Amino acid sequence: MGAYEEKKETCGTVCLKYLLFTFNFLFWLAGGVVMAVGVWTLVEKSDYISLLPSKTYAASAYILVLAGAIVMVTGVLGCCATFKEQRNLLRVYFVLLLCIFLLEILAGVLAYIYYQQLNDELKQNLKATMTNKYRQGDKHITDAVDNLQEEFKCCGSNSSADWEESNWIRSADSEGRKVPDSCCKTKIEGCGRRDHPSNIYKVEGGCISKLEKFILDHLKIIGAVAVGIACVQIIGMVFTCCLYRSLKAEPY
Repeated sequence: MGAYEEKKETCGTVCLKYLLFTFNFLFWLAGGVVMAVGVWTLVEKSDYISLLPSKTYAASAYILVLAGAIVMVTGVLGCCATFKEQRNLLRVYFVLLLCIFLLEILAGVLAYIYYQQLNDELKQNLKATMTNKYRQGDKHITDAVDNLQEEFKCCGSNSSADWEESNWIRSADSEGRKVPDSCCKTKIEGCGRRDHPSNIYKVEGGCISKLEKFILDHLKIIGAVAVGIACVQIIGMVFTCCLYRSLKAEPY
């Protein structure tokens, strides 16, 4: 009877080992996905981050990159801990899983919070950024505004009329332009001198509505990836606890 119980326990441990190994392999792949989403968010549209006064959007992406990198390292550690059956390694592995879990929940929460306040923030700050900082010495802001208007085919924060208040448009440096050349449907040097609808973009809602939709879509992806992976980690932590308890304590 004792031999049967020992054999049964051994089989259970073996099953847990292979389950945890499979989880770690998938977890390692998921880490790559998490990191890729964070890098994609920061790199693909990094210019637009400079137009946002709050750093919450960028912070949530940086947290994902960090979490993804730790996930990939943790996945390798988990495989080693599983097959070497070392309780100390399993402890370290569990703590890392818990830390990553908290990081990803934090990224998801930040994305959700920023999702709620984004509209008001854009209304308050995008117009001021465009009118006060465009071509005022900060090339990064200038390039970001031009890229925004060209890519989303819009002009001004709320409308093209916003550019009437621009420090640059009012100065001699604008050379008589009524809007930047990036507002033009066909961009050529000096085309911003003519602000007729046939020449420039007059999108309802201006660039605010376009940028808001873009960022909201990205925030949904960030939040979904962060919370989704965090939920999967709970399974890994359960498997780790079960394997830890099934292994005999190391002799001192």
